[in-house]
Amino acid sequence: MSYADDILLISPPVCELELLLHACECELRWLDMTINFKKSCCLRIRPRNDVVCAKIASVSGCVLPWVSETRYLGVYIVNGKSFKCSIDAAKRAFYRSASAIFGKIGRIASEEVTLQLIQSKSVLLLLYGLEACPLNKSQLNSLDFGDQLLSYEII
Repeated sequence: MSYADDILLISPPVCELELLLHACECELRWLDMTINFKKSCCLRIRPRNDVVCAKIASVSGCVLPWVSETRYLGVYIVNGKSFKCSIDAAKRAFYRSASAIFGKIGRIASEEVTLQLIQSKSVLLLLYGLEACPLNKSQLNSLDFGDQLLSYEII
């Protein structure tokens, strides 16, 4: 028995989500696969996203928790009135990577080499999955580093 990875079930009415889940479970059972309910959850995206929803249970009786944020293929999706993503984890990964580069090379390498390393290693962590996420003005402004990167450690 193996697990089905990275399945995303989308249902406009919450009441039909459980039916969709049951249908998916039946198909997976036919393929000798199962859903890992320890890694599964529900997230609500719609104007009344803060309304308490009915419990969604699997055929076997496992109840899926309702969450305010979930990670799907490395992208953090946040509940809300419309589809949106959180870029906080990506920014942390970027700064962690940039700090590691600065920590390893210090002032040994030139600014050009340091910036090339950050561009090739750290920026990729920041940009991963962003094409799938509509960013609001505040998120875009938080990515506008300007000269901050140069003053971060080099100067």
